[in-house]
Amino acid sequence: MPIAPTAPQKLRLSASVAILLACFATGAIAAPPPIAVQAGTDENAPPPSPGLFGFLDGINRSSALLGDLWGLRTELSKVGVTLSIQETSEYLGNTSGGTQRSFAYDGLTEVLLQLDTQRAFRHYGGLFNMSLLNIHGKNLSARNLQTLQTASGIESDDGTRLWELWYDQKFLDEDRLDVKIGQQSLDQEFMVSTNSAYFINTMMGWPMLPSADMPAGGPAYPLSALGVRLSARPVNGVTLLAGVFSGDPVKNDNGSDPQQQNRHGTSFPLNSGQLYIAEAQFSYPAAGSMVVPGQAKPLGWTYRLGAWYNNNKFADQRLDAGGLSLADPASTGVAAQHRGDWAWYAVADQLTWVDPNYPDRNIAVFARLMGTPLKGRNPIDASVNAGAVFHSPFANRPADTLGLGFGYAHVSSSLKRLDADTASYTGLPRPLRTGEGFAELSYQYQWKPWLQLQPDLQYVINPGGGLPLNGTSGPRIGNEVVLGLRAIISL
Repeated sequence: MPIAPTAPQKLRLSASVAILLACFATGAIAAPPPIAVQAGTDENAPPPSPGLFGFLDGINRSSALLGDLWGLRTELSKVGVTLSIQETSEYLGNTSGGTQRSFAYDGLTEVLLQLDTQRAFRHYGGLFNMSLLNIHGKNLSARNLQTLQTASGIESDDGTRLWELWYDQKFLDEDRLDVKIGQQSLDQEFMVSTNSAYFINTMMGWPMLPSADMPAGGPAYPLSALGVRLSARPVNGVTLLAGVFSGDPVKNDNGSDPQQQNRHGTSFPLNSGQLYIAEAQFSYPAAGSMVVPGQAKPLGWTYRLGAWYNNNKFADQRLDAGGLSLADPASTGVAAQHRGDWAWYAVADQLTWVDPNYPDRNIAVFARLMGTPLKGRNPIDASVNAGAVFHSPFANRPADTLGLGFGYAHVSSSLKRLDADTASYTGLPRPLRTGEGFAELSYQYQWKPWLQLQPDLQYVINPGGGLPLNGTSGPRIGNEVVLGLRAIISL
């Protein structure tokens, strides 16, 4: 039987555990909605209407609210540059559960510049990319929900920062090989489900497992890391991705908020280990497949299998270097260190029904599984999300999308045992963390070509995996109903 601590020891243990829980409950790094890349403007197109409000002439047809940006997009297009600007604004709140109940606004402005070397320099196959972020508003999940899988894919610390800065070059016939080098965000290519991107919850973008287990949450929005990525298409229908990146997107990572340590995205650490990742993608029908007249179109699918390995050191979730529980008053309080960490994942996107008269009207299902056997060094050892998406659910709404999705994150057994140790040593009853689930119902309404509205409903079960309401002991945080509306504006 463990020896009961004194009152000061109880206070110290409760405070340290509260800090640990607060850090763990901040949840996954988010993922923003994909930004629409504006097509280059035709040099022979008529000039925009004169005047400050000339863009209003074609506002109902333009894919961007500000149209040609008073001729700027046309001039940039002449030298091979495209400029895309997107504003995502949302108002979310919880009507039940959580540590408090309220609504909050948050927003994200994305600026994307791309240079096509073929158009600019007559050099085939090159693309230069730079993206900037301005994050503003309040973080509902951190303030009210204490969830692992945060309610919104854009929730992050306020600030303006560089996101990605890379160059991509294509090689070989039919562009079967390309190499990308520079500052990259892995959530743009790896572990991606095409259909899960329609949802708002973080889990539908960058998954929970790497967000909790990788240093600083991994190189994903709003962070990124220097690296090299290879993409090869040895045969039609098969694509192989592989990359090596900086093992930690934050220089001299001390465990505090990584976004504050790299506030503007201009830190490019190369001395923080390496992250290796590989993924195989299988698609049907393959690009370039023959179409037989009169034959029904096949129900297409894309399957992805991958794994990642990081050679940094990872802290044990329960034990110190001497083998004592971190909750033990005799413990040093310094977690044992393990070299290296890895996980596997599988992603599936599958069409299940296509309207024979309108092929763009269809139903697709998706699923993504992730896991790691290294439970001692990871707070999350498995995560899954799945769902179905109905494209063009109403005949007169071809650009709308209706989706129902689910997510679950499983807390590792090491953290569960630490909770039990904490309760034993402090003498304070507390729930043991197990896992957190959520369901999301969302509808994307394309009001204008440049404006999309997305009402959203989420229900969270066992927030934080079973965090106590007061942070250290007592009953769990109650299940949460989260309501919100997102607006995506292409400028």
